[in-house]
Amino acid sequence: MAGAGARSPVTTRAARPDDLAAVLALVRQHRSEAHAEGVLTGQTPGAAAAPGFRRLLADAEHRVVLAVLPGADVARGSGTGESVVGLAILGVDPLSVVLGVAQVTVDNLVVHRDHRRCGAGAALLGAAVRYAEEVGADHVVGSVGGHEAERQRFFSRMGFAPLTTRRIVPRETLARALAAWQRGGVLVPPPRRPVLRRRPVSRVQPVLGAAAEA
Repeated sequence: MAGAGARSPVTTRAARPDDLAAVLALVRQHRSEAHAEGVLTGQTPGAAAAPGFRRLLADAEHRVVLAVLPGADVARGSGTGESVVGLAILGVDPLSVVLGVAQVTVDNLVVHRDHRRCGAGAALLGAAVRYAEEVGADHVVGSVGGHEAERQRFFSRMGFAPLTTRRIVPRETLARALAAWQRGGVLVPPPRRPVLRRRPVSRVQPVLGAAAEA
């Protein structure tokens, strides 16, 4: 699979098992910029990523796409005839298939910090469009953190609209929170009662008598 933007020398291709080092380098950059390391994995950078991404590269349910430029491999630091300058993980949301509205997901979209604004992000989204056509999906859903302003602006320029807000919590934290609610005699916070506001009463000015009008 290969693709290129109309005004960019960047092309895309599916990642191979021997691209693991380049993939991990971009993933570490993405997690660092998103302040997600430790929140998402509970691990120090790279401690648990390699085995999972090794399996991901061989997973038929997902496609890891790389944006590349001719030249030495930037992400891996070796001369392979190309520079890996971007990454996106494509997949099909299983729930969307069950509901009859298949959606392609775009996760971990990241462009190497030294190669931004050269069309790599657009090339990766172009790969997502082709993947959606291949699997028969009518929509593409991109994942981006609420505090990632640059990525938010990029997705917005590409026509993405806000869809939902997803929150994450460690299992132990949620268990402690639920235990605290149980000790308080309730399982979930009670709904807030609407505050009823009284309408202001208009005061009628007294009518002056005829003597006052004279």
